[in-house]
Amino acid sequence: MGRCSLLLLLLLIAFLTPGAANPVSPSLRAPSSLPWSTSFRSRPTITLKYSIRYIQQKVDHFGFNIDRTFKQRYLIADNYWKEDGGSILFYTGNEGDIIWFCNNTGFMWDIAEEMKAMLVFAEHRYYGESLPFGADSFSDSRHLNFLTTEQALADFAKLIRYLKRTIPGARNQPVIALGGSYGGMLAAWFRMKYPHLVVGALASSAPIWQFNDLVPCDIFMKIVTTDFSQSGPNCSESIRRSWDAINRLAKKGPGLRWLSEALHLCTPLTKSQDVQRLKDWISETWVNVAMVDYPYESNFLQPLPAWPVKVVCQYFKYSNVPDTVMVQNIFQALNVYYNYSGQAKCLNVSETATSSLGVLGWSYQACTEMVMPTCSDGVDDMFEPHSWNMKEYSDDCFKQWGVRPRPSWIPTMYGGKNISSHTNIIFSNGELDPWSGGGVTKDITDTLLAIVIPNGAHHLDLRASNALDPVSVQLTRSLEVKYMKQWISDFYVRLRKMN
Repeated sequence: MGRCSLLLLLLLIAFLTPGAANPVSPSLRAPSSLPWSTSFRSRPTITLKYSIRYIQQKVDHFGFNIDRTFKQRYLIADNYWKEDGGSILFYTGNEGDIIWFCNNTGFMWDIAEEMKAMLVFAEHRYYGESLPFGADSFSDSRHLNFLTTEQALADFAKLIRYLKRTIPGARNQPVIALGGSYGGMLAAWFRMKYPHLVVGALASSAPIWQFNDLVPCDIFMKIVTTDFSQSGPNCSESIRRSWDAINRLAKKGPGLRWLSEALHLCTPLTKSQDVQRLKDWISETWVNVAMVDYPYESNFLQPLPAWPVKVVCQYFKYSNVPDTVMVQNIFQALNVYYNYSGQAKCLNVSETATSSLGVLGWSYQACTEMVMPTCSDGVDDMFEPHSWNMKEYSDDCFKQWGVRPRPSWIPTMYGGKNISSHTNIIFSNGELDPWSGGGVTKDITDTLLAIVIPNGAHHLDLRASNALDPVSVQLTRSLEVKYMKQWISDFYVRLRKMN
């Protein structure tokens, strides 16, 4: 057990001893049995005050024959920033609209005053409004050639240098990189590649080892399955059996039409290939529910109830049911994810998450650098058997984008598991998060720290504080602030010595 994991466990024991107050008491509210009548009780919206700015970035930071530039969008909030002893918290934007990520990274806003911090949210190239070739950015692989992690990190580096040069008082202030998921990976890699620009990084839910054979390809689906199996009796077993139920019904004469109607699909199933697409969509839905299994109502990927996996599992209590009943149960469970707001009239198999995510850009990245193998066997997990086939994957990428993936490049570029020479990175992972299987969950050195969060889902620690947060995430945030304050203190000690 890593040092941070042990400390968190000891603190949890102290908090949960008899007589201690336990703030975790989420009330589960299952959707109505009527398909489209569930109401969504949203939390009051807090207005975040920031300014929207732009910087001219080179399309290609590493070549010398392309002078083209584009406008990168970034957000700045300096309400609590102090020139004397202050800091800059820099969010390394990931695969989506930066305003959406800003609105879902409440932790930075919660600690801004305590850290005397200027908040900066940098949009990732090719996402949101930061399009190097405008409307032509996704037209072909030639225009997409500059969508890489290396180019994105160079954007961040140039932006930090620009801010320190142009904002009075910012020049001699420490910068800390923060990010979640892919953004967490970028935060860690930014600290590794540009340690002179950031004094440390908080990498939340960052699966930096989900590449090549650094971790088993089946670990992701196993964690999803564990989440469901722990959230209701027979839940994972029912889902495991559901695939054959769909297959059997699809083979019957009116089966495709019946499935389309029973699942309220916007586009009816018309051919056998549609069935596999349907099952892939359902699988991705269960993955997403596990990722955002938050202890309170949320609206990240979709509007959802508290502990959505438990709510979904209410419809999978019985595994030995007729195929038609199983599919009706699947529909009720899908309805939790796709219609908790009560607004959907049908279910669209082409959509699984908010439009704020950049699906096209990520599809290209997954076909070039970000090759993160997953597989399932249908025995140790609740999904249909699916092996990892690199040739098939590569062929699909070439068909879609005209490119071949380089699965070994990320470990080559960023070190894989050989990262002990780096310092000042916190890797936080929730135990409920499927991506934790590819994350750093044990301390590597005294300054490469791992925090594992019981009852924590995907980058829960980066979300805004909530009365229903588990004690584990409250303590995690306290530890993260403690370490970040130490980095800031160390920076100013060095600065004074230099002067």
